[in-house]
Amino acid sequence: SMADAAAINKAADIILSDRDRKYAVVSAPGKRNGRDEKVTDLLYAAQKAAADTGDCGSVFCKIEERFTGICADLELKLDITAELAKIKSDINGGADAHYAASRGEYLSAKIFAARLGFDFIDADKIVKFYADGTFDAEHTNDLAARELARHKYAVIPGFYGSLPSGVIRTFSRGGSDISGAIIARAARAALYENWTDVSGFMVCDPKIVANPQKIDSLTYKELRELSYMGAAVLHPESIFPVRKAEIPINIRNTFSPADAGTMIIPSKEYEHDEKRTITGIAGLKDFLSINIEKSMMNSEVGFARKVLSVLEHFNVSFEHMPSGIDTMSVIIDGSSVGERMLAGIIERLKAVVSPDNIEVVANLALSATVGHGMSRKKGTAARLFEALGAADINVRMIDQGSSELNIIVAVDNSDFEKTIKAIYGAFC
Repeated sequence: SMADAAAINKAADIILSDRDRKYAVVSAPGKRNGRDEKVTDLLYAAQKAAADTGDCGSVFCKIEERFTGICADLELKLDITAELAKIKSDINGGADAHYAASRGEYLSAKIFAARLGFDFIDADKIVKFYADGTFDAEHTNDLAARELARHKYAVIPGFYGSLPSGVIRTFSRGGSDISGAIIARAARAALYENWTDVSGFMVCDPKIVANPQKIDSLTYKELRELSYMGAAVLHPESIFPVRKAEIPINIRNTFSPADAGTMIIPSKEYEHDEKRTITGIAGLKDFLSINIEKSMMNSEVGFARKVLSVLEHFNVSFEHMPSGIDTMSVIIDGSSVGERMLAGIIERLKAVVSPDNIEVVANLALSATVGHGMSRKKGTAARLFEALGAADINVRMIDQGSSELNIIVAVDNSDFEKTIKAIYGAFC
């Protein structure tokens, strides 16, 4: 929504059309077209060039051209050249990647504040991290609430804050969503609007199923499940600040502002719709399963703890852990382990739990079918597995949470897209 002057003008029109929109959190300029580069990527490249050669000049020229062009097209009275000169000097002087990447949001917010006539609040003054780089939610909320109370209207850059030392620290990519939620909570907002380039959540990935149905509303819990499994409209961590304050989220499309988008609401406000069994389907590829067999496993106290302690030793988290009387499977993200680490995990498991057999199955895809409505409809699982059987898909693992909010199946990577299509066809 901040890619160029035209997009910024659209965003400004949206903000100014409703004076109840008090605070705007912005991201860095993204791609203007398929051949373009994101400003954040250019800033990372500039920092690397400076670290490697001592000079980010050739890369930084592209960044300068981008921002000076936006300011010229917007006809702003803003001395962006001085800001750019300082950033270039800082990067050449040894600034780290966190600082460099944050400057896209910083400059974007400066420009948007000038365009709107709003105050500018620098995120490094109100968004705080602990010394180890983890987010300090309560200190941030206190600081941000006090600062926002001093400004009737303001623009705040997303994606970054600062460590106790004052050094800039960024969230993971897509972190402007988190920043927006932080500001919404601190402002005690009635609504957190997240304006992007899509008109809300779709039931499944439109790259897999053409023109899937839109989700009009879903709960925080459903969003968490779908986001974690790859539905990438919102950063998966962005719901926590607003969920704590029970602030609804409205996903809207900057380029189609009349669309109602998708509302994300507290679970207590969920109203069952008899017509809707599932809310959404999402999934990811490239998982692996470590299958452990051992007779009398069920009577061995602490067996699961021992298995998980091995993963903890290698700093590997697990996704799911389905089990039987004498069997246990641990599903992990295949990209988080290399061949040597996996071999080390297997050897340590053999030493710690003495399994009768241990097997690794790689190249698995997980798909999650999510919805509060599933717990109220008899035969939901039957419909799902009947659809997978009809599509000749071999299910390698099944897992369902106690809340009956989702059904997760593992299939071969090669069957992933076919799985999503089959489940969508069964319910939509």
